[in-house]
Amino acid sequence: MRIVGGAWRGRTLSAPAGRGTRPTADRVRQALFDMLLHAPWGGRHVVEGARVLDAFAGTGAMGLEALSRGAAFATFIEQDRQAVAALRANVAVCRAEDRTEVMAVDVQAAPAARETCGLVFLDPPYGLGLVARGVERLRERRWIGQGTLVVAEMARDEAPPACGELLAERTHGAAKLIVYLSRGVGEVGKRSSSGEGDPAGR
Repeated sequence: MRIVGGAWRGRTLSAPAGRGTRPTADRVRQALFDMLLHAPWGGRHVVEGARVLDAFAGTGAMGLEALSRGAAFATFIEQDRQAVAALRANVAVCRAEDRTEVMAVDVQAAPAARETCGLVFLDPPYGLGLVARGVERLRERRWIGQGTLVVAEMARDEAPPACGELLAERTHGAAKLIVYLSRGVGEVGKRSSSGEGDPAGR
């Protein structure tokens, strides 16, 4: 596993042994960041200078990829001890300690944010409904606010939860990436009725 773009391109990242952590494949991260850059709703501003949250962070590959591509700061939330150890090692390998914060807690126990993030990644275990629950909690704690882009990874056969305006949905092997635009507090369970956004990401 490695950083696939930006200043740290090619930097090797560590992952804990076993199946407790499921890092997003390099090619899927590349496809995602290409989409964030080139989609009609995207652009360089989505990542460059952004404050990023990587929730259910695992190895931290998503947040570190964003930092490599110009994000200003990344917070990582991960509760598994082995994953946290790998995450801290990866932050050190990238020499990114001054641009990161690691919270070794469950997402549902996340403290209130000091500042709302512009870009949020969620990659929880599949099939447990944790994307919707995580978004709701992070919105309550002000990590997610109006205008935040939320990127979630789910199993290919899972139906995307209603977490905001669905901008894109892409499948990559057994995984599915979904991108939402948050409209603020109180929208979980509501889908956009405006017709805006192309679920295919075109």
